[in-house]
Amino acid sequence: MRFPRTRPRSLAGQLFAMQVVLVAAVVAGCAFFAYVSGSGQAKETATRQVRAAALAIAGSPSVREAIRTPDPSAVLQPYAEQVRRDTGIAFVTIMDPHRVRWTHPDTDQIGATFLGHTARALRGETFSETYTGTLGPSIRVVTPIRDGGRIVGLVSAGITVERVSSQVRAQLGALGLAAGAALALGGLGTYVINARLRRHTHGMNAGELSRMHDYHEATLHAVREGLLMLDGQRRIALINDAGRELLGLAPGTVGRRVAELDLPAPLTGALLASEERVDEVHLTADRVIVVNTRPVVGGERRGTVVTLRDHTELQALSGELDSERGFTQALRSQAHEAANRLHTVVSLIELGREQEAVGFATAELELAQALTDRVVGAVAEPVLAALLLGKAAQANERGVELVLADDSLIDDGALPGTLPQRDLVTILGNLIDNAVDAASEAVGAPAGAPDSIPVQRTGPRPARARVTVTALAGDGELLLRVADNGTGVEPADAAEVFRRGWSTHGAGRGLGLALVRQAAHRNGGSVALEQGPDGGAEFTVRLPLARHSGAERERTP
Repeated sequence: MRFPRTRPRSLAGQLFAMQVVLVAAVVAGCAFFAYVSGSGQAKETATRQVRAAALAIAGSPSVREAIRTPDPSAVLQPYAEQVRRDTGIAFVTIMDPHRVRWTHPDTDQIGATFLGHTARALRGETFSETYTGTLGPSIRVVTPIRDGGRIVGLVSAGITVERVSSQVRAQLGALGLAAGAALALGGLGTYVINARLRRHTHGMNAGELSRMHDYHEATLHAVREGLLMLDGQRRIALINDAGRELLGLAPGTVGRRVAELDLPAPLTGALLASEERVDEVHLTADRVIVVNTRPVVGGERRGTVVTLRDHTELQALSGELDSERGFTQALRSQAHEAANRLHTVVSLIELGREQEAVGFATAELELAQALTDRVVGAVAEPVLAALLLGKAAQANERGVELVLADDSLIDDGALPGTLPQRDLVTILGNLIDNAVDAASEAVGAPAGAPDSIPVQRTGPRPARARVTVTALAGDGELLLRVADNGTGVEPADAAEVFRRGWSTHGAGRGLGLALVRQAAHRNGGSVALEQGPDGGAEFTVRLPLARHSGAERERTP
């Protein structure tokens, strides 16, 4: 027959049982100590009491005078009984040096031999002992009676052990009441404390709490999302590895205030906000993160739970998707335009103008090939070359001429493999998109870039919208410069164009340049805005190649 397994007692229940046993043991120990101590004190008090009585009797002149009489008992018996009643002791026995009693509480014992030791008293000492006499076990003191230099008698005063024990038992009753009260109060306090502990531990036992802690630690380290918990004083109470990585924080940040972490102001404001935040996009120095916050309340504000998701890769993929969409639209337009040109060539042949058809087709091929040869010859990096060709097609579709500067040159192998190609696409693609948008607006062409730079129409419009791109690798750095012939950026706005969300084209815009600065910073570079030679905006990004080359060498075995 199998018996069902019983669930282990909860942690609060175990602690309650342990504390009750501990309190009971402490109270019992204290009671035992008090009993032993009280018993010893009672015996010591009794000894002092009978010693004082015995010495007082031995030193009394009337006692010495009575001993000189022919019948000492006649005088000493009433005196001894009076002293016994006044002091509350059990007996006072006065005897001669040969231990013959002159006094005794039981008159029948007068004249009989004293039961006890007297040798030390006959030598002139006063001593105490516990001895069993005619009244039972007693604590007694024996002292000599001196008349001049001669010992003429002995005095023994004592108190029965039973009387001392009765006094201790009376004290023990009071001690038991005090111990019981202490045990009851201790048990009540332990119950109240453990009831509170039971609420906080939700009735779980020690094994369950230990497993929960292990799972908690494993989950914190395994989850890819960042988790951040703030207490009521906006200090970090808990942060996992992903959270430290996303925020760029070093180990040992637990206990620090959020305001001390040197995070971007918008992100700090979101973490410190008292209201809930849902899927807010924020930029750090290296990443785009999505922030969700939820206050923890329970009668009063207790803190905030923050989750962080890395949006950097998704944002980069979104940018690449926008570029691909633009390429598709450009190819569709080029296919349509190619069909028109092909129809023109066919029509010229049908009209018998073969020479003109050949000349028309040759001119179109030379124009397209010249651009391809110029880009491929100057930029040996295939990703950048493909990006430039695609952006040139897009720009041409919008009526903007994309020009590669004459001093552009990136040799094959000039860019190390550790320099992320995605960051290059993010930087150059966003800068070209913004420049094309600004140039097209300057000549009145329709805008289409997702994150364009707002322009102020203050000067005359140029006859032809143009964007000039410079790509140069040399002297240990990669230089990417994009200039347009639009109306430029107002000086007052120069410092704000890199801030996320800054745009005059409506909500949801203004992320491209923020991503450019972030990608440049992530690779140890810089981005600067100046006025271009054609009067428009000129953005210059410099990325150190030595940093990536050194990292590549470190990975080489």
